[in-house]
Formats: sequence, structure tokens, C-alpha cells
Amino acid sequence: MATETLTAVATTPGSEPRRRRGGIRSNETVAGWLFVAPVIVILGLFLLLPILMALWVSLTDWNGQGSPFTGDVPFVGADNYTRLFAEDGLARRDFMTSIRNNIYYVAIVVPAQTVLALGLALVVNNRMLKGKSFFRSAFYFPSVTSSVAISVVFLFLFANSGAVNALLGFFGIDGPEWFADSRGVLHLLFGVVGVDSPPAALTDGGPFGLTWWDWLAGPSVAMISIITLVVWTTSGTFMLMFLAGLQNVPVALDEASTLDGASRWQRFRHVTLPLIRPTTFLVLTLGMIGSWQVFDQVYVMSQGDPAKTTLTPAYLSYRTAFRDFDYGSGAAISFVLFLIIIVLTLIQRRVLAERDTDRPRRGWRRRRVPERS
Repeated sequence: MATETLTAVATTPGSEPRRRRGGIRSNETVAGWLFVAPVIVILGLFLLLPILMALWVSLTDWNGQGSPFTGDVPFVGADNYTRLFAEDGLARRDFMTSIRNNIYYVAIVVPAQTVLALGLALVVNNRMLKGKSFFRSAFYFPSVTSSVAISVVFLFLFANSGAVNALLGFFGIDGPEWFADSRGVLHLLFGVVGVDSPPAALTDGGPFGLTWWDWLAGPSVAMISIITLVVWTTSGTFMLMFLAGLQNVPVALDEASTLDGASRWQRFRHVTLPLIRPTTFLVLTLGMIGSWQVFDQVYVMSQGDPAKTTLTPAYLSYRTAFRDFDYGSGAAISFVLFLIIIVLTLIQRRVLAERDTDRPRRGWRRRRVPERS
């Protein structure tokens, strides 16, 4: 009788069993915060706080003299941002020119370096290849070399009397003036077929202060030389990422598909590529972010010339802030670039995300399977 009474009291609705406090695991939360506190403080001081300070600078008209957090600095609000998109003038034209140049840059660099890195990874991952360590080191060596030093070397290679034009002259081709010709490659191709002057329909108007003829110029030959440099120096790093992904592909799957009669291309398309999908997403994301942040090669090789055809948003932000002493507009350009990278990364993640076919749809409830007696 007493046992039934105690059971009834313990199972009374609304009553919850008391949790025991104390013990070994009682201070895990406090201990966890104590362990991560140094990292939080360091990131807050050297990452979050500078970002907030730069955001404030982008809302002011600070010229670099004195502190930007005094009352003497005029607060302009979103004027630095509206000048980039809504107001006609040199600021919007330069910014849109840099966006156009960077779009062509990203459209060529990201696919080229991804395909080249994957091809190199497939080569060095071949079990029949001899001297794998040598080829891995040779392909990766440009990635660890100073980008400034390589940029200087490429300046000599693509000079008017450099090795590239000498090689083209050996085949009877008159090489271009790489860092003096401001025409885009599409304009050069139009000139080959006799279209030297733009049609009136392409010069009357266009979005964001640039004509349609300007948007359809294509990258200049100077930008092509920078693209060649970047693809060559970044493919080695991405090759190692693809190589790590390829080495995680089970050999049994490849052998089973071979026994089923699949060709080499079919094995690569239907077995290898799906299994290295996370690595591909990582390579494309890092490549896209790095392509929008290109700065050092432009700074060393061209500084935006000829005729601003190699101008990029990152270099424009630097030039506006540290040469024109317009720190507010320079910070605004950097934050617009930050938003562009975030939006494109989210879009890329959504496009390349794996579809989970086993996930139940919304509104669908799992049925309980009756237990066997």
C-alpha cells in the first residue's frame, strides 16, 4: 500500500523530477566560457572592433587627419554609398568600371583554376605515376612563392620586347602592347571582323553610368596577363584540396564501376565527381572570394592602367582612401565588396548544395511502425 502511494505521488501530472545539482559536470558551462574567453577577446579586439570602426568611417567624410571618432568629423550617413550607385560622377563610373573588370576576372579565373587544379590532382593521384612527390612539389611551388616577386617576373615576360611577344613573333604573330592597349579582347575580336566603331544602339545608354559598349568590352590584354599569373599561382593550392578529396574516394567503388563496364569518363562523372562535391564547393568558394579580393598583382603590375581596365574594387578602395584621402568612400567600397562576396557565396552554396532526398517534406509526419509483440 505504501509503495503504491509513493508511486502515485511520483507520477502525478505536472510534477517533474528534481535535477541533482553539483557534481563533476555542474561547472562545464563556466569552464567552457573560461576556455574560449581568450579567443573571444582577441577576435573582438582585432577583428570585430576594427570592422565596426571601419563601418563608422564609411558613414563619415573623414580625410585621415586626427581621429574619426571626434565631433569635428562630419557625418554624411549613406552619401558615400549613394555616390557609388545613384549619383552621376567619377566615383560611380570608376566603381562600376572596377565591378565590370572584376566580373570578367572572376568569370575566367574561377573556372580556369578549378579545372586546372582538378586536372593536376587527377594526374598526381594516378597510382601508376612515378615521382609523385616531385610533381606535387613542382605544381605547388608557385603557390608558396611571393606574389610580388612573381608579378615582377611577369612584367618582364609580358613586356613589349619580352619573352611572350618573342614567342608569338616566332609563329609570325605580332604581339600586343600588353600594358598599354586599353581595348578589351572582345573589342579586338570585333575589329578583326571589321567592327571598329560601336553601333549607336550600344553607345546611347547603359546601366550605372557605363554604356553597353563598355560593358561588352571584355578584359583587356593587361588583365589577361594578370589572369594568367593568378591561375598559375593558385592552382597548386587547390590541387592539394582536390587531391585530399580524391584520396578519400573508396577504391572499391571505382573497381566495381570498372567491372560493370563503365568507361573512364563515366567513372569520373558518376563516381568521382559526386564524392568530391564538398571539396569542389570549397574550392569554388575560396576561389570566388579570392578573385573578388585581388589586389597585390594589380598594385605591382598595372595599378589600374591602362585606362582603368585593370581597376578592381579592392584596389579602388585602397586608392580612394590612401591616395585621394577620402577614407569614407574607400571604406564604403570595401563594405560593398564585402556584401557582394557574401551574397555570391550564399548563392553558390544554394546552387551546389546537396539535395537530401531522404528528408521528409514539410507537413509530412512519420508514421509509427507498430511494435511486434
